[in-house]
Amino acid sequence: MGAVDNTLGLYLSVPFCKAKCTFCNFASDAYPPERMAAYVDQVVSEVASSHDFAAKHGLAVPSQVDSIFLGGGTPSLLEPAQMKALFRSLRAGFEVIKSAEITVEAAPGQISDALLDALLASGVNRISLGVQSFVDTESRAVGRSHTGSSCLLELERLRAAGVRDLNVDLIAGLPHQTIASWAQSLQQAINSGVDHVSVYMLEVDEDSRLGRELIGPGVRYGANAAPTESLVADLYAQACEALNGAGLAQYEISNFARPGHASRHNLKYWTRAPYLGFGLDAHSMLLDAVTGGAVRFANADDLDGYMNTADAVDVERVDALEAWEESIFLGLRLIDGVSIPTLQRDYPPAWVDAMVETSRTLADSGLMSVTQDRVALTQAGRIVSSSIFGELLAGEPVAV
Repeated sequence: MGAVDNTLGLYLSVPFCKAKCTFCNFASDAYPPERMAAYVDQVVSEVASSHDFAAKHGLAVPSQVDSIFLGGGTPSLLEPAQMKALFRSLRAGFEVIKSAEITVEAAPGQISDALLDALLASGVNRISLGVQSFVDTESRAVGRSHTGSSCLLELERLRAAGVRDLNVDLIAGLPHQTIASWAQSLQQAINSGVDHVSVYMLEVDEDSRLGRELIGPGVRYGANAAPTESLVADLYAQACEALNGAGLAQYEISNFARPGHASRHNLKYWTRAPYLGFGLDAHSMLLDAVTGGAVRFANADDLDGYMNTADAVDVERVDALEAWEESIFLGLRLIDGVSIPTLQRDYPPAWVDAMVETSRTLADSGLMSVTQDRVALTQAGRIVSSSIFGELLAGEPVAV
């Protein structure tokens, strides 16, 4: 029931944005520089105390780090000295192997020359650009300041500077998006030569400005121009066909990569391998040093709460039933699906048999594939994956 990997991933949350996108409901926002400086100091302190925290709670920390990911927000808004301070703290507290994948998320046009130098000096070898769309009308509609041409120039600049791996984030379902405009974004991503593309189907809720407007309704943030759910599904299918056809093979519901360029860090989440998160709303999963069972904990999701060091972190031992659920809904995000023999090794046979039986029923509807050794979602199933996960886990087995 434990993780399949005994190396550690590190995640740093940098919750600062130049401006908040209309669809965003993450724990991020535009903050003044003095808050950013204090935040970096707090994260550095958290990193320094992380081994003491693990020992206090009886958690095993793998000895080597093979992936680091700075996400946000927009980490590229940090000053070069702040970025270097974060990486110094990580390398002081952990053994980062030479071949580690080190990723930083960035907004196009917001990586200064000085910051790029700091990133390269800190060992960053992968940058993920939040392009979202190469079509200017779509970008403007959700509050993005870049243009399609500026994104392409940024990719060329980063590649010329020696960044080994580049990812582009795209969103299917933005206001004003059509089959034709989406094809343009996809082709631009392909033509750019990046080795990794992430495609997210737009999900909005009442915690975002666009979501409130959709419920409202209203027109200020483009809710009246947002594609229908059926069109978003068509856009997703269009992306799968275009990217797979261009050699960017889909390996997870939202991710496509050329051979050897899958995100090592994100794979830790889906395979339930150990990772430690630092900063606002950062989540972690380690193993109990005695039982080997998974243990999850998370930081506060509001800035004031995180900056208050007196706030306790809630540490939760994952029981067998919770581990089973995670193995299903995380493992099935992967295109390869989950291994039946591995499930049989880790969980009661009755649980596995019931899940496989339900999977066969879903396979009759074209939503899953079932072989002797594996169960996986089909492309049609990936579009409605949340519903399928619910059906597979309905009528939960009795915990053991």
